[in-house]
Amino acid sequence: MKMSSLKKYAALLLVLLVPSLIWAEGARETETEEIQASQARYVFLFIGDGMALTQINAAEAYLKARQNTSVGVEKLAFSQFPNQGLTTTYDAGSFITDSASAGTAIATGNKTLSGVINMDTSKSIKYTTIAEMAKAAGMKVGVISSVNLDHATPACFYAKEASRNNYYNIGVQLAHSNFDYFAGGMLRLDKTPQGQKNVHEIMAEKGWLIASNREELQALRPGNRQVYAYSKGFAGNALDYAMDMKADNISLAEYTSRGIELLDNENGFFMMVEGGKIDWACHANDAAASINDTIAFDNAVKEAVDFYNRHPEETLIIVTGDHETGGLSLGFAGTKYDSAFTEIGRQKMSFEAFDHYVLKPFKQNNPTGSLAQLMPEIRKNFGIDSLSPYESELLEKAFNASMKGVGEDEESYLLYGGYEPISVTLTHILNNRAGLAWASYSHTGVPVATFALGVGGELFNGYYDNTEIFQKAATVLGLGVPVLASR
Repeated sequence: MKMSSLKKYAALLLVLLVPSLIWAEGARETETEEIQASQARYVFLFIGDGMALTQINAAEAYLKARQNTSVGVEKLAFSQFPNQGLTTTYDAGSFITDSASAGTAIATGNKTLSGVINMDTSKSIKYTTIAEMAKAAGMKVGVISSVNLDHATPACFYAKEASRNNYYNIGVQLAHSNFDYFAGGMLRLDKTPQGQKNVHEIMAEKGWLIASNREELQALRPGNRQVYAYSKGFAGNALDYAMDMKADNISLAEYTSRGIELLDNENGFFMMVEGGKIDWACHANDAAASINDTIAFDNAVKEAVDFYNRHPEETLIIVTGDHETGGLSLGFAGTKYDSAFTEIGRQKMSFEAFDHYVLKPFKQNNPTGSLAQLMPEIRKNFGIDSLSPYESELLEKAFNASMKGVGEDEESYLLYGGYEPISVTLTHILNNRAGLAWASYSHTGVPVATFALGVGGELFNGYYDNTEIFQKAATVLGLGVPVLASR
């Protein structure tokens, strides 16, 4: 090649490469550029445990279907927030996280191992949570959950434990915390070691105000006394599933509304609200229970939106999930391209209520009973009037397994996941008829959606890791944690 040709070629390369080099340098600067955000006085962090896009979309499709026959969705309040992103959930040891490690990432900005609460992977270093930082800055702090308050997600905002199963230690840390408002499912008093005071006794000695019903909750007034308000549901002392609630049950939305009233002050507050039974329903592959608890979770978010509307220049609301549960799919092989979300409305009680109120007494009173004897209750509570030959075979097999006791072999787990065979088979049949399917009884590794409304909400746009939720929220709270632009 002649020298003149080489010069022309080199010049052309410069023309092509220089803009790319300038862009790359700018991109590197953007990656390390610290973002400045306005500061909020009030921050709400809502966590739908087990809630990813499919759980949200299933609830929206169901709401639309029960109104009319047209195809579409009726959006939830939080899915209409102006700022929306996707969030990865893997932890330090697994692509599929659990609630302890996911909660630690969201609450502290640090990855850890599944089962570990606010400690590093060596289980020797303890992390400070955003709730503790907010309290140290003079704000009031509330933690609310539809499951037990010593469960992994709520515990990630006040406790540090090598194992999420150390319920008594976690409860004692709650009692000794300086937070202002705890509400939701009751602490596990049955985990109290022999000879030790239970956590309720410790809290009473420390002067906590304890409310165990609506009358006591409504009687509370804002002040400096710490509040512990709990409900004792029929199963596990968590809140009952939304579809099982009765008039005297206190909802997640009511606990949130009351918390806002009790926490509101001139120094502001941080409130974490968990919809924990979305996760429990998805573990059991109960779409109706999951959908209804997602709607109940959205109703709690609406309480925060009402507060935001009164304080739009001072409030940030964040809504996210910690992971997806169950591998929920909006589509099933047997229905191909069809869906029938109205089928979900046929179910009148959760799998948990069916086990407790129907199956348990049936087994006690009819130890040699038949499926035909149980069918009237199945029709009443699941709306299943007739069965195909395939469904009949599945249900008969499951009924026999429930009556005799399910085995621990691989086939039994794949079919029933450790739940009552007849109950999980009924939800599978109904869900499949609706056009829904499940891949797991555990968590999955898909990203979750994150939504934000209010001061600094624009930080939550994009695709980022769950540890960045901590960074972004702490920045908006003015807690001295810098946020870098997403890569």
